[in-house]
Amino acid sequence: MANNGPFGIDPEEFERVLREVGVEFRDKLGQASQYIDRTSLNTLTSLLGQFVQPERPAAPKPEGPTTGETGSGVWAIYTLDDEGNARVDQVFPSELEALRAHRDNTDDRRRLRFLPYGVPASVLDAG
Repeated sequence: MANNGPFGIDPEEFERVLREVGVEFRDKLGQASQYIDRTSLNTLTSLLGQFVQPERPAAPKPEGPTTGETGSGVWAIYTLDDEGNARVDQVFPSELEALRAHRDNTDDRRRLRFLPYGVPASVLDAG
C-alpha cells in the first residue's frame, strides 16, 4: 500500500482503466463513422439544420419614406392649457435637440412631438 501513492490507487490499475477507456472510445468513434457513412449528405444536413436557424426575411418596408424619416417638419415642445388647447413653446429642427431641451421637464402638461410641415398646430390639442 505504501507504493500506491497518497490516494491508494495502484499505478497499474490506473493504466489498465485508461487503456480500456481508449479502446471503448475507439469503438464508439468507429460506430459513429459507420453511421455517418451510411447516411446521405441530405440527412446529415437536415440533422445539423436543426441547430442552425435559417435566416428570416425582413419585413417589407412601407411604400415611401414617412414625413418623420425625410425630416420635413419640426420637433415641437408644446403646453396644453386647462381646456386642452395646445400652445407651441419651442420648435427644433432635430429630435436630439428637442429631447435635450425637454429632458428636465417636470410639467405633465408640457409635451414633445414631431409636427410635419403643412399640419396645423391644432392637431396637438387634447380631445
